[in-house]
Amino acid sequence: MRIAEETVQRIQQQSDILEVVQDFVALKKKGSNWTACCPFHQEKTPSFSVSPSRGIYKCFGCGRAGDSISFVMEIEQCTYVEALQYLAKKYQIELQTEISLSDEDRAAQKEQESLLVALDFAQQYFQKLLLHSELGQALGLAYLRERGFKNPVIEKFGLGFSSEAWDGLLKAASTQGFSVEVLEKAGLIIRKEEGKAFDRFRDRVIFPIHNLAGRPIAFGARLLKKDPKQAKYLNSPETPVYHKSQVLYGIFQAKKAIREQNNCYLVEGYTDVISLHQAGIENVVASSGTALTEAQIRLMKRFCHQVTVLYDGDAAGLKASQRGIDLILAQGLDVRVVLFPEGQDPDSYVHKIGPTAFGEFLHRESQDFITYKASLLQQEARHDPLRKAETIREVVQSIVLIPDEIKRRVFFQACSRILDIDEATLIREGNLLLRREAVPKPLLPDVATPSSPDQETEEAVQAVSAAYPQEKAVLRLFLLYSDVLLEENGLKLGQFFRQELEEITFEDPACRELFGQLCQAIKAGQTIVPKSFLGMAPPKHKAFLADLLAEHYPISQHWAEKFHVHTPQEQDLLLPRAVEHVLRLKLYHLQKMQKENEQALIQAITEAAQDQALQQAIRLKAVQQEIASRLQNTIYKTS
Repeated sequence: MRIAEETVQRIQQQSDILEVVQDFVALKKKGSNWTACCPFHQEKTPSFSVSPSRGIYKCFGCGRAGDSISFVMEIEQCTYVEALQYLAKKYQIELQTEISLSDEDRAAQKEQESLLVALDFAQQYFQKLLLHSELGQALGLAYLRERGFKNPVIEKFGLGFSSEAWDGLLKAASTQGFSVEVLEKAGLIIRKEEGKAFDRFRDRVIFPIHNLAGRPIAFGARLLKKDPKQAKYLNSPETPVYHKSQVLYGIFQAKKAIREQNNCYLVEGYTDVISLHQAGIENVVASSGTALTEAQIRLMKRFCHQVTVLYDGDAAGLKASQRGIDLILAQGLDVRVVLFPEGQDPDSYVHKIGPTAFGEFLHRESQDFITYKASLLQQEARHDPLRKAETIREVVQSIVLIPDEIKRRVFFQACSRILDIDEATLIREGNLLLRREAVPKPLLPDVATPSSPDQETEEAVQAVSAAYPQEKAVLRLFLLYSDVLLEENGLKLGQFFRQELEEITFEDPACRELFGQLCQAIKAGQTIVPKSFLGMAPPKHKAFLADLLAEHYPISQHWAEKFHVHTPQEQDLLLPRAVEHVLRLKLYHLQKMQKENEQALIQAITEAAQDQALQQAIRLKAVQQEIASRLQNTIYKTS
């Protein structure tokens, strides 16, 4: 499928890089840009930057860069067309295709997109049954009403109903052209060895599970009738688009509120999440009854720095989940806990006391996990010296997991008071634990991304070519300031570069291609708009272009506003910088020509050939000396 060029341009124009990235990452403003810890690799210090004015993102740690489209491709691990479809849906742009989707095209579509389309159809099918069928209203909707759920929250989470028919979904999907193979791979049907196929979910209330982009990727289902032969709860199996250890229920609906409040409430079940949303508490997700994983914690970390764990009823459940909380601490997140009265969970308690009182309860009862754990264990061991020693070790084990040294020190101080033991003793025990567990491990990248041929070529050129930094510097200025008039010579910067470097061949393939395109645009009298130029670039060049446009060392506006320190901007130094880069490129190529001429002199057989090579050497040397002199006099002096 090919999306019409006009539609692509419209998507690029309307896509706001800040809005797109904020759907997946919590950003903080820093000058004219926004920063965060990179979502593509693990790091403690933010190196991921978003520039709204230039429409790009750039990580100065792992090197990932691009525009809105490439960000969606990277974060969702999807194709170019799928990223366009996501952005079109986000900005309510009608997709126009240049060719209709034939049977051959449908068969050739990537497996992932086929499964997502089938899952999206299934969600619509289940919800239609719930809201518009007689049986769905009598059973499914009645159950949800009994749980206190109203239509807005039902529609928000896409809740549905499956009838007791063995092949209701199978028949409906088949009439729409979905194959049995796709439905089976999506986890929607089960096929027996003899070939018979039937629906996986029957006679159940359906809870769709969405990915960060809001697309259904799996389903949870609750049985409505008592049947000892069937499981009360049934979930989709692992599929190519659904890996339960990497997904949090409700993350799509909650991510905006989590980012705004810098706090994520973590609960256990689907209905806990839905009930809190209905009560106006939207920064909540569920681990869906599975043990918390590092991938799920990293997902929360994209949007906030604090996780508040809501536990059902008693301290025993909290201690049973110690491993999950330790994993949260190890990721550098602050952890708080709220315990509910015995026999209550978030779903039941919010219905019992009402939304307002429930919000006050969360605020009042929320407490730091480390100090809570120390107090809890201290009470349990207050009459048993041996148990107290073990308690101290358990508390220290949690503290040493915290990456931040200052936070560790604060918790050692607080827990020394709670446990009535010298702080130095706690620190010594912590150091013992750290030394015991300090086993060297190889560092692996978070996401293994094979290098493309273009990347390999670029890396090889960078390794041998001294011209590469100058080529990139020229292209950066060319892209950003091509239309700026240089008063000293009456030329615009783009015209200056085209005129001065017309006979220079850039060595890096990507740089050579881009320089040619920019020169053609100048020759045709076109205005170069960096954001539009980036948008129209092929996907393989987007990261390279974004890297050129990224501000590696932005100057804070506070220097001028608060301290009245005025620093020259890049545009103020445009001509000397442009001249320097041009001269250095010319000097590099002259040195190459000189080496080639030296070889020609060695290989010259006739006297005329030798004389010609000598004359060329004299000319090259003279030009090199002139350029070297200009660089020293106009740009900087070397010792």
